[in-house]
Amino acid sequence: MAIVEPLEMTRMRGQAGQMSIRPNYSIVAPVFNEQELLPEFYRRAIAAMETLGEPFELVLINDGSRDRSAAIMRELHEHDPRVKVISFSRNFGHQLAITAGIDYAQGKAVVVIDSDLQDPPEVIPNLIAEWKQGSQVVFAIRTEREGETAFKKATASLFYRIIRTITNVDIPVDTGDFRLMDRKVVEALKQMREQKRFMRGLSVWVGFKQTGVGYKRDARKAGETKYPLRKMVKFALDGITAFSYLPLQLATYSGFTIGGLGIIGIIAVVLLRMFGTQLTGQATTLVMVLFMGGVQLVCLGIIGEYLGRIYDEVKKRPLY
Repeated sequence: MAIVEPLEMTRMRGQAGQMSIRPNYSIVAPVFNEQELLPEFYRRAIAAMETLGEPFELVLINDGSRDRSAAIMRELHEHDPRVKVISFSRNFGHQLAITAGIDYAQGKAVVVIDSDLQDPPEVIPNLIAEWKQGSQVVFAIRTEREGETAFKKATASLFYRIIRTITNVDIPVDTGDFRLMDRKVVEALKQMREQKRFMRGLSVWVGFKQTGVGYKRDARKAGETKYPLRKMVKFALDGITAFSYLPLQLATYSGFTIGGLGIIGIIAVVLLRMFGTQLTGQATTLVMVLFMGGVQLVCLGIIGEYLGRIYDEVKKRPLY
């Protein structure tokens, strides 16, 4: 469940007590244990947006933080009415935090950005400039990535190339969730309520005119990464299984392959017996039984993964 500050956005009080119009832009930023970076993120995001001279809002989603992040967010809201706070009752995850922000964002264009300052808020005006030129999804492309290991860069690049190969979703390489989406795109995304969410894939799947803007991704300034290897693997599996049936089809492909080998084996045995060769011993039989048992378990595991997802959808629990 989510605890949401009142979001009456059609008319809202400005800092000077005057009435201001509905925001043109919504900056959506998930927050999880970022007490060291939140004040600086707020300062830089506000400074970047104020250069545009247009009304905007900053929507911060507290994804069950266990540090002072929630208190800092409330202080920012009290100090600046443009800051809106959505507070989860527990940690629901980065993708659902983004979903909540998009659900409550009121801007004509919505920008999703992480609050850890690896994605510089100063890039947002560049995304908006492309939007004003007619693009409806503007994704930020990481031309440089500071503070990341060669292993992480290589595996990320491999993941995007794999998912582009096995799906019909052309997710741009070297991109994350940092992107701008037009209100039409946002309304389309709000219609998709699946539990296992891969937002960067969904934002491409909906279509519309899309373009990219290059930027230099900074190293994390403080705190710890929220995506260690274990979460990265799970995230990759969510992305692949959300847009591709290939893992499920592997069971069929394996069945045909093993079946074909079995037919070849039967023919070989018949021919050997016809020519007088005697086959003795049970080693081959035992190895084949174990091999087939392993294949069956793998296939059942793949089917179970999809059945588990169907079970999640049938329960219809709240997303956040």
